[in-house]
Amino acid sequence: MPIPSCRTVDTMSRQHAHNSPGLRAWLGLLVILGPVLLVSMDGSILFLAMSRVSQALTPTADQALWILDIYGFAVGSLLIAFGNIGDRYGRLKLLMIGTAAFGIGSAGAAFAPTPELLIVARALMGVAGATLLPSALAVLSELFTDPRRRAQAIGIFAAAFAAGFAIGPVAGGILLERFWWGSVFLVNLPVIALFLFFAPVLLREVRATRPGHVDALSVVTSAAGLLLTIYGLKHSAAEGLSTVPVLVGIAGLVLLAWFVRRQRSLRHPLIEFSLFRDRVFTVAIITGLLPLAAWSAAAYLAGIYLQSVLDLPVLRAALLALPGAVVLTITCVVTPFVVDRIGKRTALVICHFSIAAGLLLLLPTTITGGIGWYVASTIIAGVGYGICFSVVADTAVGAVPAERAGSAGAIAETGNEIGNALGIALLGSLAALVFRLQGPDLAPTLDETLQLPDLAPAVAAEARTAFVTGLHVAAAVAAVLHTALGVLALRWLPGSVTTQAGSDIRSGDTTDRAEV
Repeated sequence: MPIPSCRTVDTMSRQHAHNSPGLRAWLGLLVILGPVLLVSMDGSILFLAMSRVSQALTPTADQALWILDIYGFAVGSLLIAFGNIGDRYGRLKLLMIGTAAFGIGSAGAAFAPTPELLIVARALMGVAGATLLPSALAVLSELFTDPRRRAQAIGIFAAAFAAGFAIGPVAGGILLERFWWGSVFLVNLPVIALFLFFAPVLLREVRATRPGHVDALSVVTSAAGLLLTIYGLKHSAAEGLSTVPVLVGIAGLVLLAWFVRRQRSLRHPLIEFSLFRDRVFTVAIITGLLPLAAWSAAAYLAGIYLQSVLDLPVLRAALLALPGAVVLTITCVVTPFVVDRIGKRTALVICHFSIAAGLLLLLPTTITGGIGWYVASTIIAGVGYGICFSVVADTAVGAVPAERAGSAGAIAETGNEIGNALGIALLGSLAALVFRLQGPDLAPTLDETLQLPDLAPAVAAEARTAFVTGLHVAAAVAAVLHTALGVLALRWLPGSVTTQAGSDIRSGDTTDRAEV
């Protein structure tokens, strides 16, 4: 076996030193994780706070759903556009602007005096949040040039994103125990101030060399198509079928179809649909959407169930969600190491079947009890949710060259955010439809019904039963969809699929995939 010369050893040492991240890289990662945690946390922090918001601002059923949903739809609709903008004009610059705007939106939401202004503030937070995620992931790639360290950093990034979704309801419940409902937004401001102070010191500007411009028409049509489609579905579920909502929903679907067709003819599309020719990538992106839809709907409906059906205080309801949040976060951290051994196919199958099993554990809940079933549901499903976050992030970054890191990472995060919003919009609307058909028909929601004066106990029990039935229907539908996707992954994907990060490590690739 040849012995390397001193010069060779010295060259290898310098190469290792160049690729090994220093203190600046790890501090930069810590700074980046602050906004990432806030963006994901604000997608779920209102799940337990909505009862307080409803009491303070008295929104209609439609307004309550928009308060929850507009944030996720704004983030999901604009992630890809801002991923492209950051690629071309500077990711750090976009991070700074977006974080400042997120702070302004948070302050506006905290002190909103009406439901309409709260919806506007949440929309601004969503637009700002869309600037943060893809650019943060791309700046992270610049900090960690070694593939092994970069894979670890991406795993931490994904864990923070998952933890934000998971701890959002818990953090909201703890804040509401002591403060008014606006405190769930003011908690963002200290983290934002720290980021704006430290980011210019620890992070460097990153731009891609790929030319092209952002197609503004595509941005508008994708956002408008989503909002119009969801408006039609929401209104029809809450109020019944009528001409205007149906026509609005159809118009939204037409816009989305036209958007897809337009992307295929553009030289620089917002979404590169050619990426979806890879089966692993396609199933992983769907895995980024469907589990988040199930998780958001289950968390939102379970929050109402615990507080309005079982009459638990908000802090206890928040603490009951903690075991599932812990399992989700731990699973997200360990998944990259496990996937490198078992492959993505096995991981994706486990993901969907565990989520389906967890959702089915909600079916034994009743109006008199079900706390144990709820906790077991969050723990079992938390395994699948954790796998979802980790696998999707790794696939998106590993599937594209560095100059497309922002826009490709945005596809994965778009699936998460759109799934988060669609879960409440579609599965939440399904539960609302069941409540409208089987409830006492005195008000469109359970909370509004229970707040009616002189409500007879039998009528209150009827309303609670109708809500629990809606919860069961939504959980069963989501479980069936996950079972179907698990079978698809089992039959469709090849038997051995490895992660890109793992391939880079095994092949000895230590090149810097980010262009500065």
